[in-house]
Amino acid sequence: MKKSFLVLMLTVIVSAASCSFTTKIDNDPDKDRILIDLISYVLSKGHYDAKDINDDFSKNVFVDYIDALDPLKRYFYESDIEEFKKFETLIDDQIRDKEIDFFNLTYERLQQRMIEARSLYKEILEHPFNFEKEESINTDYEKLAYASDKNEMKNRWRLQLKFNALSSYYDKVDEQIDSITKNKEFKRKSAVVLEEESRDITTTSLKEYFEFADDLERKDWFSIYINSIVEEFDPHTYYFAPQDKDRFDIAMSGKLEGIGARLQKKNDNVKIIEIISGGPAWRGSKVEVGDFIMKVKQEDEVEPVSIVGMRLDDAVSLIKGPKGTKVILTVKKVDGTIENVEIVRDVVELEETYAKSSVVKKNGKNFGIINLPKFYFNMQDYNQRNAAKDVKQEIIRLKQEEMEGLVIDLRDNGGGSLQTVVDIAGLFIDKGPIVQVRTKGESPEVLSDKDRNVLWDGPLVILVNELSASASEILAAAMQDYKRAIIIGSKQTYGKGTVQNVMDLNRWMRSNDFGDLGALKLTTQKFYRVNGGSTQLEGVKSDVVVPDRYSYIDIGEKDQENPLPWDKIPAADYTLWDGYIDFDQTINKSKARMATNDQLKLIEENAKWVREKRDVNEYSLNYGKYKANIELNEKQAERFDRLNDYKTNLTFESLPYEKDLMQKDSILEEKRNRWHKSLSKDVYVEEALSVLEDMKINNIRRSKNPLTLKN
Repeated sequence: MKKSFLVLMLTVIVSAASCSFTTKIDNDPDKDRILIDLISYVLSKGHYDAKDINDDFSKNVFVDYIDALDPLKRYFYESDIEEFKKFETLIDDQIRDKEIDFFNLTYERLQQRMIEARSLYKEILEHPFNFEKEESINTDYEKLAYASDKNEMKNRWRLQLKFNALSSYYDKVDEQIDSITKNKEFKRKSAVVLEEESRDITTTSLKEYFEFADDLERKDWFSIYINSIVEEFDPHTYYFAPQDKDRFDIAMSGKLEGIGARLQKKNDNVKIIEIISGGPAWRGSKVEVGDFIMKVKQEDEVEPVSIVGMRLDDAVSLIKGPKGTKVILTVKKVDGTIENVEIVRDVVELEETYAKSSVVKKNGKNFGIINLPKFYFNMQDYNQRNAAKDVKQEIIRLKQEEMEGLVIDLRDNGGGSLQTVVDIAGLFIDKGPIVQVRTKGESPEVLSDKDRNVLWDGPLVILVNELSASASEILAAAMQDYKRAIIIGSKQTYGKGTVQNVMDLNRWMRSNDFGDLGALKLTTQKFYRVNGGSTQLEGVKSDVVVPDRYSYIDIGEKDQENPLPWDKIPAADYTLWDGYIDFDQTINKSKARMATNDQLKLIEENAKWVREKRDVNEYSLNYGKYKANIELNEKQAERFDRLNDYKTNLTFESLPYEKDLMQKDSILEEKRNRWHKSLSKDVYVEEALSVLEDMKINNIRRSKNPLTLKN
């Protein structure tokens, strides 16, 4: 896989030397043109299924881009769209000619319309809303026409702002009734006062929204334009502006270098909203949640830099830095005092990113559960901490607790590193193929586990849902094809059967006077199961299908725009696992249990009801009708309250090494307690444990030779 892709990259890089954009860089001051030219070239040469950039392509980009700029249709007028339409079939020409007239026009017009919108919302919110008036709002913005004039636009804003204020007004009336019930001496506020307070809340919300918009620079809007182009190739091809690339690396590795605090822009101030357990800020105990960071000084600088009013991204760039360096923060404490706090930056591990495990006790037996949020790895060095190493370590620890069966929880796991999947799958089987990967125009490459050692040969269950995607689907598919594990979950997983590579665009430039150009996440390959089928669109179909909250919501790959098609290739040579004599019987017993499970029946009813409510787009702005609708919904929802009352007889316990860590880390203890409480109410985990028990009974090695499948 890597070899073939490197050949492609070398070919493209050599070809790039003679391309027009490389000769124009020194003379062209416009970074946006360089980006458009560079990205379109990389797409044409490197994408698995490169599209023709023609008039049809242009029309699709036009629609998606305008929708991305103004999804609620509260800025652009019908006349704006008509003016923009002269570019509807010319975006392809703009790309080829390295022109950005269309972007310039839409960007400048949007800035103008946003200034007008500021005046509109302020003017509207100066006057009381009449919540007795009979009118409604339709939130199906996709079908909404663009406003034809200023009066129509003003009314559109008025309805939206009234809808927001009505929600706050309802909450305030409800809170007041509750306060009066609890305290008869509570001073009742009039409807006029409550309405004014609800408008104040809406005003504050809009002020914060436009402050966020003010922080956006031209380059941020240009990223939206670029992504409207690249996402026409497929849903997973994406342009990362420099800071977006940093966030992606952090998300994939679970690590960052900094002070270990999460920050939020609040008005013009930067507020600490979370201290990351184990990080420098946590260890120093000198800053806390709620503190405001006013100034930042590097250890080699004389004067601090004020970050009041600064873009959050720029402020974060000043605060974070390499391990071992010092930063001095001027902090306004929760009590109002001002302090200078020195923090030595360090590598901060985002614990929630990593695999975690627990011992589960049922009927006097120990089982293990490992939750894997993503298949993480270090983008620069795979040999550092990664998902495969952590899962292996957790299995070793669980075996020390004498576990008799293992659950791997991949629910909501969106994927990650392909190599970690191969390494994890190899923990459960003798050597053999795990996944097939095909680059366009080449024969499929089989990625195999070559280690004959099997770390865990006992019963194995994998939990999935509709949001288990990509790498999660590879692992589930491989274990299903080998008949190594039973898959419990949704009708099918997400259905992402494509492989992406992240390309640093700066590497393509022989000289660069424009600063960091960012990176392009590019779909370069498709992967296939060892049985030859693709997971693209179809996902992995669970052995035991159970309903969940996503069952009736369109969230899979097939529901996205521009997905690549499903196809099939010949199967690889692989040998079925020979550890379970009654594999199918175990599945049938589970299906029978699930079919009579009242909790699952209620979950399915709830999923249908949620879908029904999601399809509602028309809302009354009359308080009486609004209140009646909420009360009806609450009454209908009452029958689902007992979903939260469900409890299993399972008990969960952290491993000894974590118990030792908890002696010094109360935050970790709190997180694990919350996780264990959630697991104890989880019907899917309960069934997974029942399946493990059945598999344990049937876990008899066959004496005959295992069946070998060949293509």
